[in-house]
Amino acid sequence: MTLQTGNYLGILDLEYGSPPGVTPPQGSMMSSATFGLPVISETVEGAWADVVMRGDSALEPAYVAAAQRLVERGAVAISSYCGAAIRHQAALAAAVNVPVVTSSLLLVPMLLRQLPPTTKLAVITLDARVFGEDLLHLSDPTERTRIVIGGVEGGKLMQNEAMCPPQPTDIADIKTEIAACVARLRAANPEIAALLFSCTLFPPATPMIRRMTRLPVYDITTLCRMTLQSIA
Repeated sequence: MTLQTGNYLGILDLEYGSPPGVTPPQGSMMSSATFGLPVISETVEGAWADVVMRGDSALEPAYVAAAQRLVERGAVAISSYCGAAIRHQAALAAAVNVPVVTSSLLLVPMLLRQLPPTTKLAVITLDARVFGEDLLHLSDPTERTRIVIGGVEGGKLMQNEAMCPPQPTDIADIKTEIAACVARLRAANPEIAALLFSCTLFPPATPMIRRMTRLPVYDITTLCRMTLQSIA
């Protein structure tokens, strides 16, 4: 579906989050073709991936300033190139007059309510070792027991993202690493009924994982499309 708004989806980018001169792959949130709407971005000063994942509150003014620049440039909705930016969701939503969807993790409460209570939701991230509990925003302990966290740490994607600046990873390698992670999680948790990708590098692999698992798979582009379609 092509959105006819004539405006932009604004992305809050990491420092060197998008290597210069690299064409975003099909399905990437940085690709205008993914949404049928032009994508623009603003780098958040100081927002290195490891700093954002740790949850440095000092980054919040820089996130707000970058969001305001995106709105000034014509963004009709704002998202983020790191799911951990959900920590700044409230501040960003209060600072601009357009919808803000910082992370696919905003979908967690809704997905838990969509699924039978005996099932689980698997959240797949870049590095499960640094995935903070505060990212889930769940106050009900029962709901937390229904979340399974998995990551692709130790693989090529993680190695390339740790470089300065980060280096692109072949989509085939990303798909292989995600597929292996999902297979491990499902073997240990056969009650998994849906998958949520929290890492913004994963969407190009989403169609393949849907076919492989025959499960619903959600990512940041799912949330962005829903948001854009609601305002088109």
